Amino acid sequence: MVTVDEAIIAKLAREGKHFEILVDSDIAYDLKEGKTVSISRMLAVNEVFTDAKKANRSAPSDVQKAFGTSDIEKIAVEIVKHGEIQLTTEFRRRKIEEKKKQIASFISKNAINPQTKLPHPPERVIAAMEQAHISIDPFKPTDQQVEEVIKAIKSVIPISVEEFNLVVEIPAKYSARAYGIVKEFGIQQEKWLSDGSLVAKITIPAGAKEGVYRRLGMATEGNAKIEEGK
Repeated sequence: MVTVDEAIIAKLAREGKHFEILVDSDIAYDLKEGKTVSISRMLAVNEVFTDAKKANRSAPSDVQKAFGTSDIEKIAVEIVKHGEIQLTTEFRRRKIEEKKKQIASFISKNAINPQTKLPHPPERVIAAMEQAHISIDPFKPTDQQVEEVIKAIKSVIPISVEEFNLVVEIPAKYSARAYGIVKEFGIQQEKWLSDGSLVAKITIPAGAKEGVYRRLGMATEGNAKIEEGK
């Protein structure tokens, strides 16, 4: 468990009230990225505050109304996933560098120089990103930033990406939740069925396949139907 002195603040506004918790920066970041973590180890104290710095605790009735529970671990997950984490400048810089390397590695594996038909080394991709003054979001998944990065570095280095099509069918029960994910990758065609189900065709970089399957699987509880290459 992180100490109070080492913890950072995660905060969320809900039901017209402000809520804060004290958390371990690394564990909270991993949770926000969708990783499985120990919530008990993430929390510095098992309390919800209106102002963590002043140790002003939230009223139990406000907490119950906003989150529908008094379970601190469930509340902590909601605050971290949907709220704001006050990262230190150094921590944010480190995570941006890590994310930049992940994106560069992804591009190196899934894109080529169309002139030589060879991949660009990650170091060359990073140099192009810096030359193009790319802004990296430390919280946004790698596969959601790749397309924007590639568009930006095309002005710096010759690059093309192998892509393929997916036809995704989302049952009506999950269509509203999953539509945002599908839309992120660029919908080529979409059709809403009479029962509310969604059938959409998307084009994705080859290397984004695993991330698309994983995210749609989570959003639909494994009920998405995905076909390739049509």
